[in-house]
Amino acid sequence: MTKTGIFPRGSSSILFRCHLLCVNLRVSLSQAAKMKIPFHSSTTTQALRKPAPTSLPSLPSAKLAALYRAARVGGDFYDFLQVGGSKLLFVMLDIAGKRETALHIAAAAQDLFREQGAAMFGDDKEDTQAITRLLLDMNRAIIAAAGGVVCAPAFLGCYDETINTLTYINAGHTPAVLKDEEGTLLLEANGLPLGLFSHSTHDSQYCALGDGAALVLVSKGLIETRGAHDEFGLERVQAILGNGGFESADQICKSILEALESYEKRPSRFGPSLNFAGFGDHKPNDITTLALMRSSSAQQAVAS
Repeated sequence: MTKTGIFPRGSSSILFRCHLLCVNLRVSLSQAAKMKIPFHSSTTTQALRKPAPTSLPSLPSAKLAALYRAARVGGDFYDFLQVGGSKLLFVMLDIAGKRETALHIAAAAQDLFREQGAAMFGDDKEDTQAITRLLLDMNRAIIAAAGGVVCAPAFLGCYDETINTLTYINAGHTPAVLKDEEGTLLLEANGLPLGLFSHSTHDSQYCALGDGAALVLVSKGLIETRGAHDEFGLERVQAILGNGGFESADQICKSILEALESYEKRPSRFGPSLNFAGFGDHKPNDITTLALMRSSSAQQAVAS
């Protein structure tokens, strides 16, 4: 398993990134206030749009799944696009703000993702450069659609079936979890969320997907779901993925959501844990999970 990054690992690097994000966000908000740019101002004069429906592509060498809770109240959004005959582009966004406004911004991001993604990627094109350019253009489209500053963490990836590699950028999103025969690995954020600075750039990363390897993305709302004592957390997602002998991406997503539901219902020593929207610290949020699982060589042989 190979992974590159621009930040060293360790608690100090995590604290540094959090500090940098907070400082830059304060500067961005201050600049927006001085320039009298209202948040999401464009939506006050335009009809609110919604993204086009997303369908799961069928891949010869991998299986895809995406599941979410029935009640969707936030700005989670994902989309897929097959390009170049052997590549799959996918994106997951968590756009801050009310759902109607967030979906309007997501629609603009989807338009650019589909149009430019098809033009930028191909079997004879370099993924690392294309994915950086595509994310930069999506960032500007999000700012334009919002009419100002908006926080939109994103994970953008390109899976190449011919060489079984994943090129990706994690722009302030919840870390993806990669599971293969060596264990689990977190694909952590290596840049700021989209929607904050129009000229922000991100370096692409890459990793290999071996036989039966699985990549899982979950929303912030999922890992921050509270049980009797604490939040569900990314560590539990890792444990589920590491301990399960999954045969499909759909099975992975279902197992994570089932574990989350059981965790929410787990009683404390004072009795059952009850969470109600609008009371205490509980705030309803989107619960979304997405999985890509590479088929083993044996499975591909049977399918062919």
